[in-house]
Amino acid sequence: MSCVGFAVGLGNVWRFPYLCYRNGGGVFLIPYLLMAVLGGVPIFFLEISLGQFMKAGSLSAWNIAPLFKGLGLASLLIVFYCNTYYVLVLSWALFYLGSAVAGAVASGGDLPWATCGHSWNSPACHDGPLGNSSHSNSSQSDAPFRSPVLEFWENRVLGLSGGLEEPGQLRGDLVLCLVVCWALVYFCVWKGIRSAGKVVYVTALLPYVVLLALLVRGAMLPGAATGVRFYLQPDWAQLARPQVWIDAGTQIFFSYAIGLGALTALGSYNRFHNDCYRDSLLLAVINSGTSFFAGFVVFCVLGFMAHEQGTDVGAVADSGPGLAFIAYPRAVALMPVAPLWAALFFIMLLMLGLDSQFVGVEGFVTGILDVVPPAYQFRFQREVMVLLCCLVCFCIDLSMVTEGGMYVFQLFDYYSASGTTLLWQAFWESVIIAWVYGADRFLDDVSCMIGYRPSRWMKWCWMVLTPLVCLGIFLFHAASYRPLTYGGRHTYVYPWWAEAVGWGLTLSSVLCLPSAALAQLLLQPGPLPQRWRRLTQPVFGLHHLEYKVRGASGGPSPVEDGNTKAVILESIM
Repeated sequence: MSCVGFAVGLGNVWRFPYLCYRNGGGVFLIPYLLMAVLGGVPIFFLEISLGQFMKAGSLSAWNIAPLFKGLGLASLLIVFYCNTYYVLVLSWALFYLGSAVAGAVASGGDLPWATCGHSWNSPACHDGPLGNSSHSNSSQSDAPFRSPVLEFWENRVLGLSGGLEEPGQLRGDLVLCLVVCWALVYFCVWKGIRSAGKVVYVTALLPYVVLLALLVRGAMLPGAATGVRFYLQPDWAQLARPQVWIDAGTQIFFSYAIGLGALTALGSYNRFHNDCYRDSLLLAVINSGTSFFAGFVVFCVLGFMAHEQGTDVGAVADSGPGLAFIAYPRAVALMPVAPLWAALFFIMLLMLGLDSQFVGVEGFVTGILDVVPPAYQFRFQREVMVLLCCLVCFCIDLSMVTEGGMYVFQLFDYYSASGTTLLWQAFWESVIIAWVYGADRFLDDVSCMIGYRPSRWMKWCWMVLTPLVCLGIFLFHAASYRPLTYGGRHTYVYPWWAEAVGWGLTLSSVLCLPSAALAQLLLQPGPLPQRWRRLTQPVFGLHHLEYKVRGASGGPSPVEDGNTKAVILESIM
């Protein structure tokens, strides 16, 4: 359930449906599913099975090839960055939820973003249809009128300033929402995966109930069928566009939460003989199925909104925060009993985000605690470490709840856990397991755990197909790089020093692997081939002794490997 909660997140609801519409409707499922089979599922399975086999988080798990432990350090950095900025989305959702409830009580059922006339509205505010592309931030910046939904988002929620150079004051309401979100995260994670695992039964399952309710309501709205047609209508010519395939691959790696190390941490809590192969395939189906199902929910409502405004669905379709905090709130404001549906929608966003945040923090803390020497361990070390993690992230988050905070948030989102870093992680994970440790050797270890040998398709993906997919998308990302901009009330181009900070966030994780490997090679004595052999020999923990040396009683036969036995015996002597 924790894996479901972590992998199924906001991207399944606010990014996949828009990509499907933009890239040929139902045709997009062809490259999407192909990328899932070639890249997503093999790496998803690799990370969970690695954690289960090594019984360690993202850092110590790479003792399977100690020369490349920098890959684990990179995972810790990436998930730390994600933990830092991802919670801002939860704070915004909580703010909207509170505003919907308060507005309904104070004004008898009206949502505060539905009309003009509030203190945060400008003279340009107009609560009628604004014409085509009325949802768009950038288009409205040049329009003579601005919608109340957009002004609520920019003026009331963000208090948006002119750029990074104008940080402005802290937004008190957002700070309070941030405190509440971090408090929820702390008290759900502080006792470890057992407490978080109980919470995710609610946070992982409730969004499905809400999605189903929103789908039923949306399907009864006028224009819903038109929205669904826009979502699924095939455009076969789109398959010839490279961008379609790149979007499919990037979405798979994002939505499967690959390269963050949290899946490895979750796998480490499994029983040694848990069928992680079956679980991985099931979780991949749940993840992709949720994305597809959410598309019907989103486009039913967008079809209704287009019908009400007398415009095309393409004019109101959006993704990311633009969908969650501008397009969808506007559509909900047009429904009967609007506060109820607004509350359900933002509760769903909170649940989708909270369980991802829980597991992200758990993955980071697990990776840190795995390397704490026994001499420094103490009784409440987990509670203290979780508290320190939450406090440090909260302090960084304060820069994102200022009037210029949206620019900081986007800087983190664009660079720190970007497609570039996740693809880099996935590429090296598959290469190290397949070519350094050995794909057949790892499949033998997996068969030792689950009692049968997984499909050889996994071997060929790790060895050839997945690295090629990752490398191809990585090179395309590099070739198509564009400087970061923000299209709010004006198009803001980030200054050069902000770009430098962003690339610093990217390189801080990308360079972990080569720098750590180079340092180890230089510090080891002896000729280079000898150093390589020594640093690529796996170092197993005590829990492998039963399975790798004597065999598990009543379990599968152990893997007979003289080198492995020697390493195990050497590590426990």
